Order: sequence, then structure tokens, then C-alpha cells
Amino acid sequence: MHVVTAEGNHFPTRNQKLMANLKAPKSMTTSYKTLMDDHHVRGGGAAADNKKNNHASGSAIRNALFPIHGKEEVTKFLLIGSIKFFVILALTLTRDNKDTMVVTEVGAEAIAFLKIYGVLPAATLFIALYSKMATLLEKKTLFYATCIPFFVFFFLFDAIIYPNKSSIQPSLSTVYSILGMKSDATGASVIFAKLFANWTSALFYIVAEVYSSVSVGILFWQFANDVVSVQQAKRFYPLFAQMSGLAPILAGQYVVRYASKAGDFGESLHRLTRMITFAGVMICLMYKWANDFIERNNIIVAAGDVQKKKKKAKMTMVESARFLASSEYLRLIAALVLGYGLSINFTDIMWKSILKKQYPDPLDYQRFMGNFSSIVGLSTCIVIFFGVHAIRILGWRMGALATPAVMACLAFPYFSSILVGVDQPKALHIAVALGTVQTLLSKTAKYALFDPTTQMAYIPLDEESKVKGKAAIEVLGSRIGKSGGSLIQQGLVMIFGDIISAAPALAVIYYCVLVWWAYSANRLGTLFLEKTEEAKTHKR
Repeated sequence: MHVVTAEGNHFPTRNQKLMANLKAPKSMTTSYKTLMDDHHVRGGGAAADNKKNNHASGSAIRNALFPIHGKEEVTKFLLIGSIKFFVILALTLTRDNKDTMVVTEVGAEAIAFLKIYGVLPAATLFIALYSKMATLLEKKTLFYATCIPFFVFFFLFDAIIYPNKSSIQPSLSTVYSILGMKSDATGASVIFAKLFANWTSALFYIVAEVYSSVSVGILFWQFANDVVSVQQAKRFYPLFAQMSGLAPILAGQYVVRYASKAGDFGESLHRLTRMITFAGVMICLMYKWANDFIERNNIIVAAGDVQKKKKKAKMTMVESARFLASSEYLRLIAALVLGYGLSINFTDIMWKSILKKQYPDPLDYQRFMGNFSSIVGLSTCIVIFFGVHAIRILGWRMGALATPAVMACLAFPYFSSILVGVDQPKALHIAVALGTVQTLLSKTAKYALFDPTTQMAYIPLDEESKVKGKAAIEVLGSRIGKSGGSLIQQGLVMIFGDIISAAPALAVIYYCVLVWWAYSANRLGTLFLEKTEEAKTHKR
């Protein structure tokens, strides 16, 4: 899950890294075949032929797995890649912890309210503050000024805020009295009351969400884009993606095997914070060491390379809407992005709601999420390495249709299990299992098929449409997908009382979105083929 960045600089997406990775093995294989054909023409002996075969084969495998050469380049990669590893390590630990606290103390429905009334204003405030700091501070100082406050907050939350939460938080009955609510109240008012009564957990959730939006995009990619040339990026960036998958595996197992084994949640938070603080220190150290290494070895990115890195066009919501309205092709791409954003949002909150029923104890919930993060990390590594080749076999249209099709098939038994009822332990266990599989495979399908096909759709467009269209879709598709999904679920909670009771209505909306998404993907497949053929004709 990369992130929307605060400013207009170009930060490569996971899909761009994947597509760049496809090129290296192919060109390497071609050169290897040329080398061997030339050897046969010259009539080399069998022994020499076998020797060259083995050497070229070993080199081919090495280039495919780790296409980075020379001590200087390897050191540079490891230093920069380690920044991303520790960024993702802290992100995973804080993400799972924020969910554990809010879901077990308030309820999964609170996530929809926090994203609109907490995270969105906080992110907007951060963007304004960051933009101001960027004009006043030089790059290194800006990095530390952006990074360190988050980890100071996480440390202070563990050391001061959480241990004293009973003293600084009002009781739920006090909040009910202030708001004039009855003890048997239901719906959105209860969620707001619980959020006020547990404002420390809500605050941690908001800060952790802002960190997840800032950390990879600003802390990592801004630095990487400044010091990695375009030629190196084709080899470095896919491996950075692999490192992103390893961090959740470690973070998840740290939670499962150590943090969640604590006697109570307070002690578990201490253990988590120690690792989060360690990750923060390592981010700063790796950043310093990487800068020192680059300066010491006079590694300067050529000006031409910098110019080749296209900057994202900054567009407002109104400008984005106007630009998309002018092109059916771009509107269809936006429909794909919006379709995924809405549908995954619908199922995610309901899944966490039944998880709370299965694991009401924070340590049990935390342990489950740790294992889930490890599995997601492992599947991400596998999918990034092998998944892109599926598009070559399936073709663009089938690749684009596969994700909504998979989500539709997986959601049917999941919604059915909830509609049958989750009051009985066995029924609840089945619903949790189906929801976990649905969430995991939906994200896997996104990484393997949705992300690459969406990015490929931009290829046949002209330069203006690529740059402005991408910016417009990120503004509208991303924001409406997240905010729209949260607003719809808020409305359902107000009507039905809780998200599980709203499951029938949510299922209808969910499948309507999937049908619209699939229709858009099919139509876009036709236009994509037409534009691809036009591009080929122009080249001839």
C-alpha cells in the first residue's frame, strides 16, 4: 500500500518498479543468446562451450536476482534500501498497533469516522506545514525535521500518554452525560462518544496514519529520486520493492513471538515502542551514512538524469475533474482506481469488525494481525517477483478484469457467512477465515494484476495526458476512493446501528461497484488495444 505524497515530486509507484524490472532479464537473455550463437559460429570446442554456458547461465541468474555490480554500487543500494526497510518496519508496527487499539476499544466502525474527521484534516495540516518547512530548510535538515517528530510522539505515547490515559481521558459515562445520551443509545453517536472517551488511541491512530502517508513517499522516495540515476533506478527500484516485502515479515513475527506474549497490553506497547524507536534511529543513521558515502565518493546524479525524471503535475480537485471530463480513456482509468479503492474499503472495515468479535482481547487481536502482516509481506515478495508475467500470458484485458472477478468470487462466501449470522462461535470462525482469505487474495491480486495493468494503460497516451491524467486520477481516484468509502459506511452505520447489521446493504453496493469496475475495464481494454495499434502504426 504506496502512499499519496504531500508534494508534487515524482515518486515511483510499485507498478513502475515492476515494469522497470521486466526489462532487465529480457535484455540480459538476449545478449546471452547472441554471445552463444557467436561462439558456435566460430566453432568453439565442447569443453569451452560448456564453460561459457555455465558462466553465462550463472551471470544470467545473478543479473536477474541482483543486477547491481561493483562495491560502490552495492554499498549505495544497501544503504538506501535499508532506509526503506526500516521505514516499512516502523510503518507495519504502528499500523497494526493503531488498528488493535481503535478496533478493540471503540470498534471497527470508528475507522470510517477517524479517516474523515481526524486523518484528513491532520494530513492537510501536515502538507501545509511541510510545504512551509521545505522553503526554509535545506534537504538534510528537512528530512530529520519530518522524520524525528513522529518517533518522538510514538515514544512519548508509550512513556507518558498511555500509562496515564485513565487520568487524562473522560469515562464513557461522563461523555454520555455531556452529550445528553442515554445508556442504551446506538449508531454513530455511540461511536463519537467512544472516540472521545478513548481520545488517546484515536490520536495514535491519526498520527500513525499520517506517518504511513508520509514515510515512504516523502522520507524515502524523495531521497532516492535525488541520488539514484535513471539508469540505476531500473535495477535498484524493483529490489527496493522486495525489501518492502521483507520488513512486514519481520515486524509481524516480532509482534507474534515477542510483543504479544507480554502480560498485558501496556507491556506489549513497551516492547513495540522499543522496536519502533530502534527503526526510527536506524532510518536517521542510514540516511546520514548514505549521504556521507555519496559525498565521500563524489557520486553525483547527472543533470540529464534529473531532467528525465518527470515531475507530477499539481492539480486541484476542480482541475482534475475538468481534465478527466475531456477524455473517456482517462475517465475509465479513474473508474478502475476508484472501483478498487471503494471495494477494498467496504470489506476491510467489516472484516476488522468480525475480527474484534473473534479476538476481543487486544493481545490476541495484535497476535493475529502480526501473523497477517507476515503473510502479506511474504505474498508481496512472491507476487512482485513472479506476478507481472501473468499479464504477458493473460493479456491486458483479462489482467484488468481478473482483480474485480477475484474479489467478486471471494466476497460471495464472505458476505454469505456474515448474512447467515456470526453469533455462534463456529459461524464466527468461518466468517473470520473467509474474510481473511478474501482480504489477503484481494491485495495479492492488486499487486500482481491491478497495479501493472493500470500503469500500462498510460503507455499509449501522449505526454500531456500521461502527466496530467495521472495527477488528476491520483487526486480524484485516491481521495474519493478512501473518503467516499468511509462516508458511505458512516451513513450505513447511522441507519443500521453497526457495520455488521448493514452487511446486506453493503453487499449490494459492493457488487454494484464491482460491476461498474468490470464494465470500465472491459471498455478500456478495447480503447487500449486501439491506441496501442495506432502507436505501432505511427512508429512504422
